[in-house]
This record gives sequence, structure tokens and C-alpha cells, in this order.
Amino acid sequence: MANLPEFTQALSEIISVPSISSCDSGWDQSNQDVIHLLGNWFADLGFKISIQPVPSSPGKFNLLAQLGEGEGGLLLSGHSDTVPFDEQRWGSDPFKIIDKDDKFFGLGTCDMKGFFAFILQVCKSLNAGALKKPLYILATADEETTMAGARFFVEQELIRPDVAIIGEPTSLEPVVMHKGHMSHRIKVQGKSGHSSQPDKGVNAIEIIYHVIEVLMLLKQNLQQNYRNEAFTVPQPTLNFGAIRGGDNANRICGDCYLDIDIRSLPGIKDEELLSWLADALKPVAHLYPGRVHLEELHPSSPAFAQESTSDLVSKAEALTGHCCRAVNYATEAPFIQQLGCQTLVLGPGSIDQAHQPDEFLAFDQIPPTLNLLTRLIKDYCM
Repeated sequence: MANLPEFTQALSEIISVPSISSCDSGWDQSNQDVIHLLGNWFADLGFKISIQPVPSSPGKFNLLAQLGEGEGGLLLSGHSDTVPFDEQRWGSDPFKIIDKDDKFFGLGTCDMKGFFAFILQVCKSLNAGALKKPLYILATADEETTMAGARFFVEQELIRPDVAIIGEPTSLEPVVMHKGHMSHRIKVQGKSGHSSQPDKGVNAIEIIYHVIEVLMLLKQNLQQNYRNEAFTVPQPTLNFGAIRGGDNANRICGDCYLDIDIRSLPGIKDEELLSWLADALKPVAHLYPGRVHLEELHPSSPAFAQESTSDLVSKAEALTGHCCRAVNYATEAPFIQQLGCQTLVLGPGSIDQAHQPDEFLAFDQIPPTLNLLTRLIKDYCM
């Protein structure tokens, strides 16, 4: 235990090990080195360590560390990956901690590899013999892309904690709701030809025009019929994110696609959204048989909601001095919640710094986070 790093050194070491996840293979990296670094730290503290390769995700691993025995207990969960970075926009090396202006700068300081440095610091002073319920530490893979690590962990059903804290950057304000996320591609297959003879071709752009018409109606229906004022954007959103088609002005467009993003409210199931999306496209598909195809771009992430009357919410509000709130972004919370535990998203750092150049963790977040984790472990494990 004497060789375990102090907080600043632990933060520096974990940030120095790249673990970028990306749908672009040129950026995507294994998280194995980060997982083994964490595994070694917590093993030195007496935790039982289990490292699982994530199926269909080569080079990606989850870590589960357990201290104490019995049922229930507390799960502290976070993801071990980061997003890519734009080197030209960073004022320093993203993989080296810079101490400046009462902030630690580095890729993953707040989103969210830094959370594990907090956990390590708190666990160094733990008396394992005093634990009446187990303490679990989970580090997942690929949260920034497919959430494959969290999906696989839930499928394994390895543990059933009483409560779970996901340490995403919330400025230490407890998050009890967030929107879901799904993204799809509508592909249209036309028939190319010379623009001077339009009757001999089928223009895919014209079909996409009709697709956009029906999706605009779906968007309006969602906005009119579903609202939750807890969110800063209270309605579901449907975004037209990318469109591609055609190759020349004097050619009939033979192929075109539209990528869309839908963010749903708690209470709307993914199956319902998919049904509404398919129903919206039916008139166009009927008009152009065999030419309109819907495909999933990424596995969807459901919306998340934790009952605001739960014991965990009350305790978190008392410990942090902040009321629970809703956010528009997505996390691993709806998957972790499937373990049957009360679940909160609550961690140091601001979401405003996440995915940004010169990401940082402000010093004023450090003492209250250490105190919060100490109290949660005491209350739920001791």
C-alpha cells in the first residue's frame, strides 16, 4: 500500500495512458493498459479483481473490483475511455497533467478517468474489516461509442448492489433523469441516368425529400405530445444530422442517405420510437417499393429515470447540498440500473468541459468529492 500514488500522482498516471474509443478505426484504441493499472492499484488494497474481455470488441475490457462480502452494498462505476482530441486546439499535451489556475488539465480529467483517482484516494484509508456490505468498483469500456462494456456487464449479472453511483461530471449535482439516444440511417436506392431523361431513372434525392416530409411530421408529433419540464429541452428531439447523395448535376441521383438522431424522454420505450419511425416511413416505402431502407447506426441507449423519492436521492441531496436534476446527455445509468439498484449519476467536474479542448478538473471539486465518496461508503457498506 505504501507504493500507491497520492491523488495528484494517480490522476497523472491514469491520464498518461491513452484509452480513446472511437467509431473511426484510426482513433480507436485498446483500454487494456488503463484497466490493468486500475486492477493493480485496487489489488494492492485487497480488492478481488476480475477483468473481462468485452465480446465483439477486440482489445476492450471491463474491470470489476470487490472489497468485502455479502449482499447489496455500493457500486462506484465509471468508464475507462475518452473521446478523441484535436491536438491543434489543445494548449498542452492531453496526456500530461498540467497544474494551472487551480485546475488540472488533461484528457479524461473530468470525463471521466479522473473519478478513479478519487476512489483510490478514499479507499486507501478504508478499514476492510469494518465493511458489513461489499464495495464494488466498475470500470467499463467504450462508453463514448457503443456502451458495449456496460451492456456486457449487465448481461453477466455478476453483482446486485443496493445502490450505484456513476461518476460522470455533474458538478456534484445528483442527476436522476436523462434522455435516451438512438441514431439511424435511411438509405434510398434510386436508379441513375442522364438528367435529360428523368423518366428513365428514379431520383433518390426526390425520395429523400418525401422522407424528410414525413419525418418532420413525426418530429412535430413528438414535440406536441410529449414534454417533461425537468429538462432544459423539455421535448423529445429528432435531428437531421447528415445527408449524402448524387455525384453530378447532370446525373439522376441513384443513391442517397439521411442520418438522424432521436433523443427520447423517460417513459418512451425504444420499441415505441422504432415503431413510430417505421410507421412514418411506410407511405414513402409504399410509393417507392423496395427503395427505402432503415438501418441502425449505433446500438440505442434508453432514457434513464430514478425515483426522486428514493433513499439514495435524499442522501445525495443532503450530502451535496444540491437538488436532483435532469440532463439532456446520455450515460450508462439505464444499463447499470438493470442490476436492480437505486442509481444516480453524480461526479466531479462540469459537463461543459467534457469533449472539449483543454478539458480540466477544478481544484474546488476535489475536497467535496472525497468527502462525498467517504460518506457514501460509510453509509452503504459500513
